[in-house]
Amino acid sequence: MSDHLLVLLRHGQSEWNLKNLFTGWKDPDLTETGVEEARQAGQRLKARGLSFDTCFTSALLRAQRTLELTLAELGQTGLPIMRDSALNERDYGDLSGLNKDDARKRWGEDQVHLWRRSYDVPPPGGESLKDTVARALPYYCQHILPAVLRGERVLVAAHGNSLRALVMVLDGLTPETIPAMELATGVPLVYRLKSDSTVAAKDVLTA
Repeated sequence: MSDHLLVLLRHGQSEWNLKNLFTGWKDPDLTETGVEEARQAGQRLKARGLSFDTCFTSALLRAQRTLELTLAELGQTGLPIMRDSALNERDYGDLSGLNKDDARKRWGEDQVHLWRRSYDVPPPGGESLKDTVARALPYYCQHILPAVLRGERVLVAAHGNSLRALVMVLDGLTPETIPAMELATGVPLVYRLKSDSTVAAKDVLTA
């Protein structure tokens, strides 16, 4: 079973997370807290004796730095890393860079909530969660899952919404249940997959 290891890791706190800004495809770095979260993720994985063969991440700095810091804690800095915008955060379009409270004042609480929490209603110029699933899931099926099923131990460092697209499939969630599912920054989700790609076990490493 250990040969079918898949770990999903949301990046550590970013500068824009701290400022309560819509981030999307914008590219802020990690905060000091985010750096520490990434290091703790590596420590938690190491404490459980986990190591990796292959890594995937997005085209954005906060995910890439999280991966680098996590691997440094594991002593595995030389691993092959695939970077692809298919794993980028959801594009928030016209909301990108705006303070979430300011957005509520401008468009109203209900409208901003709909953009943030609905499955298929995109913000102006941006992507819905459904749109994010439509690009992240094919990448998972074509690149990540085959590596896992070949017996490679895989670590994916990405973003709240692109990872929710993968969790939606792994956990069997629906368009009705996935919007309420939150992923904490810097907390590894450890999956053991069966040979048919379904989940044999899941562990959330909160400590």
